[in-house]
Amino acid sequence: MLQQRTLKSITRAIGVGLHSGQRVELTLRPAAPDTGIVFRRVDLPSPVEIAATAHSVCDARLASTLSPGGDPDAPKVNTVEHLMSACAGLGIDNLVVDITAEEVPILDGSAASFVYLLQSAGIELQDAPKRFLRVIRDVEVREGEGVSRKWARLEPFHGFRLAFEIEFRHPAVDQTGQRVVFEMDAARYKQEIARARTFGFTKDVEMMRSRGLSLGGSMDNAIVVDDHRVLNAEGLRYDDEFVKHKILDAIGDLYLAGHPLLASYTAFKSGHALNNRLLRALLADPSAFETVTFEDEKLAPAGLAQLAPAW
Repeated sequence: MLQQRTLKSITRAIGVGLHSGQRVELTLRPAAPDTGIVFRRVDLPSPVEIAATAHSVCDARLASTLSPGGDPDAPKVNTVEHLMSACAGLGIDNLVVDITAEEVPILDGSAASFVYLLQSAGIELQDAPKRFLRVIRDVEVREGEGVSRKWARLEPFHGFRLAFEIEFRHPAVDQTGQRVVFEMDAARYKQEIARARTFGFTKDVEMMRSRGLSLGGSMDNAIVVDDHRVLNAEGLRYDDEFVKHKILDAIGDLYLAGHPLLASYTAFKSGHALNNRLLRALLADPSAFETVTFEDEKLAPAGLAQLAPAW
C-alpha cells in the first residue's frame, strides 16, 4: 500500500513575512492520517485553524492567502505557496503548522528552506492509504485577450507533470529560459525546482511599499531586477530560475486540492488567482476527477511513490 506521510518530530523556523515585514515563528508538527495540511494562528486569543484547501483561498492577488472557509473578514495566513510546494514535493500529506503572525516567513525566497526543515524532522509513513485526485477529463480556465491573455489547464496523466511558459517582455528575464516542463519526483524537485526564488522589479517596489507590501523583501530573499539586469551579486541559481519559480508556486497552489494530483498541468502566464480558479473549476465538476489509492505501490507513478532522499 502506498501510505500517507507526516513528520517524525517537531521542527521550527523564525523569519519575516515578505509583505508584512513582521517577525514570525513557524512550528511544524506531525498530524494524524487524513488531517491534511492545517495552519493554526496561535498568536490569537483563541487559536484559529485554517485548512489548506482551494476553498480556503480568500485572496490570490500577490500570494495565496487562506482563511477559514475563504471568509475575507476572518483571520488569515498569507503567502502559503512555498511551504505548500515543499510539502507537495516531499509528499507530506498531514501536517499542523503553528504560526505566530499573519504571514508565513519568506526565509530565502524559495522552497528549499522548507524542504530542509521538513527533512530535518524526518518523514514518517502512516498506516493509511495515500489518496490522489486523478483528473479524468480536461479542465481549463482562461483570462484576458491579446497581450493580457493567460490560461491554465489540467489534463489526464499518470503522474504529475507541469509545463509553464512566461512572457514578461523584460531584457533580463527574456534572456533566460521561458518554458519549463517538469515531472514530479522528490529528488528532482529538490535539485531542479525547490531553490528557485521569488522575484520582483525595482519599478514596482516603491509602489508596493506605499501600499504596505513587500516590507520584508530584500536581495537575501528575492531576485531583484531593475530595467535591464538582475541586481543580486550572485546572479541566478538556475539559468531558467524565473519560470522555475512559477512552477514552484503552481505546485504549492495546486496542492490546495487537498490531495496530490494525478494530472498534466499546462499554463501560460498563470498566477495564484488563475491556479485557484482552475482548482475550483476541477472540484466543482465531479465528472472531471476521481479519488484513487494504490494498494500495490508498483502501480503508482514512480516519482510520487518514492520517499525523498536526504540532502
